Amino acid sequence: QVQLVESGGASVQAGGSLRLSCAASGSISSIAVMGWYRQAPGKQRVLIAAINRGGNSNYSDSVKGRFTISRDNAKNTVFLQMNNLKPEDTAVYYCNADPDGRNWYSHWGRGTQVTVSS
Repeated sequence: QVQLVESGGASVQAGGSLRLSCAASGSISSIAVMGWYRQAPGKQRVLIAAINRGGNSNYSDSVKGRFTISRDNAKNTVFLQMNNLKPEDTAVYYCNADPDGRNWYSHWGRGTQVTVSS
């Protein structure tokens, strides 16, 4: 399994933008699905965006139209572009990998904190 390290989190005002990065320790080109999760204070970790090898992506309703996931297989990196941020986007953001399209990795990185103030 590759190790995943998230970065790019920050404190921003509502309406602002951030770009998160997820750097993998090895090749991600063969990994079926890469995804971004987030965990808000007192809540469960939830999947908000995913992208498959072919570049097709899916989003949760809460971020659809505002967030964009992308993957650069050559750089072994996955990105999450977040626009029009809202206070309810405040959370720790994690990336994960689903190598065969059936099971996400059971281990997690440290995540990166995003705080949006009104």
